[in-house]
Amino acid sequence: MHGKTAAPTQDEAEAIALQALAFLASEPLRLAHFLNLSGTQPVEVRQRVSDPSFLQAILDHVVSEESILLVFAAGASVAPETVVAALDVLQGENRELRST
Repeated sequence: MHGKTAAPTQDEAEAIALQALAFLASEPLRLAHFLNLSGTQPVEVRQRVSDPSFLQAILDHVVSEESILLVFAAGASVAPETVVAALDVLQGENRELRST
């Protein structure tokens, strides 16, 4: 059982999102499904890895399917709750960017 984990920092949340992208990319069908849902072309991925909204979309996709979340979290040695917290951090960052 996992104890209560501290919220990740912005950098940690971005790192988790990049790990999630690598996880998605390890399975071509999984990656294709994400790209189709996000409207991202394969050639755009490298250009968008520093885009906070893209990183948020990656974690949103992973979190939206419990089976994917659990497999990713286990492989990344991260608690599923930490992945959800990372998404919250990235969503907060995007709200701040939109309001300025």
